[in-house]
Amino acid sequence: MNEEPKEEHRWLQQFVGEWNYEHEAVMAPGQPPIKCGGLERVRSIGGLWVVGEGTGEMPDGGTATTMITLGYDPAKQRFVGTFIGSMMSCMWVYEGALDRVSNTLTLDCDGPDFSTPGKTAQYRDVIELKNADHRILTSHILGEDGKWNCFMTAHYRRVKEV
Repeated sequence: MNEEPKEEHRWLQQFVGEWNYEHEAVMAPGQPPIKCGGLERVRSIGGLWVVGEGTGEMPDGGTATTMITLGYDPAKQRFVGTFIGSMMSCMWVYEGALDRVSNTLTLDCDGPDFSTPGKTAQYRDVIELKNADHRILTSHILGEDGKWNCFMTAHYRRVKEV
């Protein structure tokens, strides 16, 4: 059980480091976007996984702690991961693919539909590596019209490498 990292695992290692972020989210239709910021520290586990722990502002003025895991499952030939946050009881379970041309990782998951309690919705997080020190995360929800609607954009800028 001593797996050697593959090319996809090595691609994920670009996330390792300390990042400041600022995100802009639309909390309700017709409302202006809310801006918040924070810090995320990403570390490697065995060269196979990356784990990011973030601390940042919430739109209501509180503080949130988040954790994301990302890896690559060679059996599925898919990227996999999870996301949890201190502000919610849902664990988001990701599965997705990398577009090497655009340097973009697209992760799909199901989660609670925040507009209809008890209902679930399909979500998509897209992480684009602009360069070694800048990445952009956009979060989308699949609308009833079959179109992906972006509700959050976050810019991460590297503070330092670990």
